[in-house]
Amino acid sequence: MVKKNQISVLRIGHRPFRDKRITTHVSLVSRAFGADEIFVDEKDETLEETVHRVVERFGGDFRISTGVNWKKIMKDFKGVKINLSMYGINVDEKIDDIRNETEDKDILILVGAEKVPIDAYLMADYNIAIANQPHSEVSALAIFLDHYFNGMELKKTYNGKINIVPMEKGKMVKYIPDEREALKILYDEHASEKIINHVKTVYELAMAMGKYADANLKLIAAGSLLHDIGRTRTNGIEHAYVGAGMLREKNIGDSVVNIVERHTGAGITEDEARNLGLPPKDYTPQTIEEKIVAQADNLVAGDKIISLDRTVQNYREKNLYYASEKIIKLNQELSKLCGEDIDKIAEEVRLNNA
Repeated sequence: MVKKNQISVLRIGHRPFRDKRITTHVSLVSRAFGADEIFVDEKDETLEETVHRVVERFGGDFRISTGVNWKKIMKDFKGVKINLSMYGINVDEKIDDIRNETEDKDILILVGAEKVPIDAYLMADYNIAIANQPHSEVSALAIFLDHYFNGMELKKTYNGKINIVPMEKGKMVKYIPDEREALKILYDEHASEKIINHVKTVYELAMAMGKYADANLKLIAAGSLLHDIGRTRTNGIEHAYVGAGMLREKNIGDSVVNIVERHTGAGITEDEARNLGLPPKDYTPQTIEEKIVAQADNLVAGDKIISLDRTVQNYREKNLYYASEKIIKLNQELSKLCGEDIDKIAEEVRLNNA
């Protein structure tokens, strides 16, 4: 789902001791159905903590603010303001107009908890109803957002700590381990101190690169610490593939598994994989996080950060000229994405560890 505008939900009339559960559901529907943030008129720290926990566990960057002045927000809002009301025009009659008008404009959707003041109707650009019948504001918000996005919001993916795998029967959850959990996985697999020291250094460099590139640091943390878990079983070229398989068995999220499987050099093509005796498929890093971990690993020898020139020299001494050229190109690509030369970032990390 590609979205150019920002969608905010404004919840008014919230009564913390009476509406705690329903306003929580309004917040969760806002997040799951494509909104970027929610404002709630009454201060409710418990509600904020609940939403923050959901975002932390299931991913995304959804935001919540409580204790706001709803009239001021509506008055100052520069985009299109929509009041969801049983008394408005049915959504099917106006959704195309709203979609066209807001292609490059932000949206504010007002959802009332009790009787909505007449000021809200007068300040709104659209008063929209879902079927002109009494029902839950939660369903009204969900149906409106679903109509607005033509159902595409349901295809949105999240890289949360917990990721649910759709199944016809049963339950499966994959997760993204944090730093402590990733290290525990390594120790449980009897990783040597050499492996632990190496992945910690790769982690430090990859995280520094990730901050420059505004990448997903949770994925980088897990992927960099676990990238060599396969070396607890083998030190051959197949260690990345083996490590990915180990993590799949532990229900680690695919976004982390892919980092591990694709971290060798600057990637291995399907033809190269076949020649190397690996299962024939493309092991080239695709996402920014995969590329960052791969290059951080390239620039760490043992537990020491080395320069790009030294890395290239090491590859060429093994007659791996084509692989060295790919590493150079990857370094150039990442330097552009980071807005800073990777060697300079590596030097900063080196100095900090001195």
